Amino acid sequence: MELETERLILRQWKQSDYSAFAEITADPEVMKFFPAVLSKEESDKLAHKIETLINDKGWGFWAVELKNTSEFIGFVGLHYQDQNIPNTPFIEIGWRLSSKHWGKGYAPEAANEALKFAFDKLNEAEVYAFTTLQNKPSRKVMMKLGMEDTGLDFDHPALAKGHPLERHCLYKITETMWRESTA
Repeated sequence: MELETERLILRQWKQSDYSAFAEITADPEVMKFFPAVLSKEESDKLAHKIETLINDKGWGFWAVELKNTSEFIGFVGLHYQDQNIPNTPFIEIGWRLSSKHWGKGYAPEAANEALKFAFDKLNEAEVYAFTTLQNKPSRKVMMKLGMEDTGLDFDHPALAKGHPLERHCLYKITETMWRESTA
């Protein structure tokens, strides 16, 4: 399954994406709002897990490539979320792009296509996104997508008490909200 936007292709991962993804997950700027940068081994393990989930479900955190160059620039997509956080289980939308491609509108462009898939193909009534409170860039993307802050801030269960990134916000968009924002 491939999804296409004006400038991007969202697709299954290729082995050749793993090295570029390792560079992305080793970049302190990209990983600023995550607990730590990843080693090559940790990054490859994550990429393989994402690839396997797409194989199993037919959807997930798709690899994103630029149409005009075929360059892999990160991932955008959907994930079934059942951690102990508010409103789970739900479908989450998420992204992680190379910092050299920030500020070009790629995250919202790809995320809108992923939302279309969630509402049109998966028949979801709503999709959620969450991030640490300090992650203003991701929160800005959520708002560009038409998502609303639920006000249900929470402590991320995978982070230690007192961790500087522990407190998270939860955003949501319904199918109706999305259709109105894209009309």
